Amino acid sequence: MDRVALRGLKARGHHGVFPKEREDGQTFLVDIVLGLDTRPAAADDDLAKTVHYGIVAEEVVAVVEGEPVNLVETLAERIAQVCLKHEGVQEVEVCVHKPDAPITVPFDDVTVTIIRSRV
Repeated sequence: MDRVALRGLKARGHHGVFPKEREDGQTFLVDIVLGLDTRPAAADDDLAKTVHYGIVAEEVVAVVEGEPVNLVETLAERIAQVCLKHEGVQEVEVCVHKPDAPITVPFDDVTVTIIRSRV
């Protein structure tokens, strides 16, 4: 399976279990890796035979900016489901970064990574 990756998609969301997270919001970063067969697109040099990653990027950002959820795990699942709606995408790896998570000790990042497939 071939891979098409988008890294560092950035959007502001209001996700989290604490009221301040819901009220103020924070920046989330998303990395996605789409698994698909790119050979038909490459053979015909045809965008219609692959995934349009610009559209996928817009949809992922819309999920992050959309309806708030408590858990990053839920956000990652919603993103994965949006990606799998694209014809040809057989698998997706989603990594959601929450660099401003409300943690009381020094840290660089919090991530949740999931892998989902059509199977």
